[in-house]
Amino acid sequence: MARLPRICLPGIPQHIIQRGNNRQVCFGSEEDFAAYAHWLDECARKNRVSIHAWVFMTNHVHLLVTPEAEGGVSRMMQTLGRHYVRYFNHAYRRTGTLWEGRFKSCVVDAEDYLLLCQRYIELNPVRAGMVAAPEEYKWSSYHANGLGKSVKIWTPHHVYRALGATDIDCSAAYREIFSGQIDQATLKQIRQATNTGMALGNDRFKMEIELLAGRRVHPLKRGPKSKEQFLH
Repeated sequence: MARLPRICLPGIPQHIIQRGNNRQVCFGSEEDFAAYAHWLDECARKNRVSIHAWVFMTNHVHLLVTPEAEGGVSRMMQTLGRHYVRYFNHAYRRTGTLWEGRFKSCVVDAEDYLLLCQRYIELNPVRAGMVAAPEEYKWSSYHANGLGKSVKIWTPHHVYRALGATDIDCSAAYREIFSGQIDQATLKQIRQATNTGMALGNDRFKMEIELLAGRRVHPLKRGPKSKEQFLH
């Protein structure tokens, strides 16, 4: 089956997952995390991509971003990948690929799903059993979104800004969102949309994206083809 083209529309957020090849370790030290963060910041600024949320795990990365220009996300990720792989291979005296093929991504309905997606990203270390609470994990945007700390690579989305009149109000309201776990159906919905390159949002959002992008953003229904399908 032909691979669907990526969707990168200016002003529309995207959830990104990039995994190590064969789930191999991509970060072996604090210096590795810091190097990746440095290149992410530089590449995002160069390609006019805003970073709203992130988590750097041992063998994969989650990002929530918004591009200002069409194709900005792909250019950012390609440049970031080259810089980091060169650094990692030199640091560990290795050669070859580091990442698992193309990164996965999906467009996100900002009004209804952006904060949910941020929560999904920042709760990754908790779900993995690495920490008991998101603030305990260093390499996560929760320190910016939930604790109000100044982080260079962070650009709060306007939906986040709407949580309160001040920065303190926004971070306090954001922390309230983390009072419960995300249900399994929602986890499945986020993962499926991202892994298949579809859209995370309601039916109206998906219809709007299909008109803008010129391709489908919902999975095809499985099952036997009808007689009419064979005639067309």
